[in-house]
Amino acid sequence: MRKCSVKNKYHVVIPRDVRDAIGIEVGDLLEAKAEAGKITFTPKSAVDRGVAESLADFAAGRSYGPFNTGKEIINSLHAESAKVRSKTKSTHKPRK
Repeated sequence: MRKCSVKNKYHVVIPRDVRDAIGIEVGDLLEAKAEAGKITFTPKSAVDRGVAESLADFAAGRSYGPFNTGKEIINSLHAESAKVRSKTKSTHKPRK
């Protein structure tokens, strides 16, 4: 068992071996509970991180749809790929 000290502003550094064993990364959310005189931190699931990233993408306008049919999705993908192709064509000179 590893010991941690409480810094000013009540910051606690989780030892590397503990972080690695649990898979905690910078920016992860931990649920804190006081139970029977102990503090427990429980990592939120990786799905929560993915949801947070998706919500950030949506808020930044990086989303498409809604689509009513598969054909609408395909047409949107073709339109977006055409935009990407037109940008790369304008920045690169053709080879001779």
